Amino acid sequence: MLQETTVFAPPPPDEPPGVYTAVEGYTFENFIVGSSNKLAHAACIAVTDTPGDAFNPLFVYGGSGLGKTHLLFAVRNQMCRKDPACRVVYVKGEDFVNEFVSSIGTATMSKFREKYRLLDVLLIDDVQFLAGKVQTQEEFFHTFNTLYEAKKQIVLTSDRPPKEIMPLEERLRTRFEWGLMADIQPPDYETRLAIINRKAASLNMVISPEVSEFIADRLKKNIRQIEGAVKKLKAMHALEGYEINIDLARETIKDVLSDNMPTGVLIERIIAAVSEFYGLASEDLLSAKRKADVLLARQTAIYLMRENTGISLKKIGEIFGGKDHATVINSVRRIEKEIEVDPELKNALSEIMSNVRNT
Repeated sequence: MLQETTVFAPPPPDEPPGVYTAVEGYTFENFIVGSSNKLAHAACIAVTDTPGDAFNPLFVYGGSGLGKTHLLFAVRNQMCRKDPACRVVYVKGEDFVNEFVSSIGTATMSKFREKYRLLDVLLIDDVQFLAGKVQTQEEFFHTFNTLYEAKKQIVLTSDRPPKEIMPLEERLRTRFEWGLMADIQPPDYETRLAIINRKAASLNMVISPEVSEFIADRLKKNIRQIEGAVKKLKAMHALEGYEINIDLARETIKDVLSDNMPTGVLIERIIAAVSEFYGLASEDLLSAKRKADVLLARQTAIYLMRENTGISLKKIGEIFGGKDHATVINSVRRIEKEIEVDPELKNALSEIMSNVRNT
């Protein structure tokens, strides 16, 4: 079993302090590869072999906690291992925006441009944060062009494909699609088991196949949550002496299933957030009204409860005034179909759940 490693890369000459720091545990070797992420993994390795070549830019997209940041740091570490003088910058999209705004306020734009345009590799995590930032998009457009024309490697990650980042200038959208786009999906069952077992081994803990399978059956969408559950099992065993069994695993993940929020609270917040988003009263969602706007909001709330709470369809129906199983299923399926053809609805769902979690 591969162990996590620490990679150190010294700053190249004239590089601002703090850009190159130790990054622990992020290598290609300890990234668990499965059918859900093998293209993104292979593409990231390829750009370290021939940077600025075929896959430029490389655009990796997928939900939170699926390994995008791991791959970016693996690229960074591999590049610096091969060439310690390689000029690599990793930055979060939100930090890029904030740094740009600060440089305007402090009249240091030339320094900002030096930092981002005189690179060998630029890695931007969560580039969707540029959406709606007109001046930042203008600046990044020129930064992108400068690096691309110099055949320098650009790797971007996002929680959605370029066509669903809105509002985003069309000229940026097309550039994001110039190279290779690789999506990462939630891990399949076998990959989840491998992640659990790898994490357990790295923590020097023994975990039975039954416990591994119990966790893999229930935590399906987020690698960070899966690894967090294993860490919590280890802590409860080491600090409180609990036996690592199914009962302890059930206790460990019960809150994780609802993002560490009690189910009752999560349900209330979904109703409140959906009502606020659509400009309705919570009572309207729970009523029998069938006006088009109320109906859409109600179906949205039903869908979000189904996706995020783990409660039964019957329970969801009871919350909405005794709706039967078929009605709840139809609501979920309608939203699923709409998401496929309406990126604005997908963005709306993300915004609503963000409000739920940050309330």
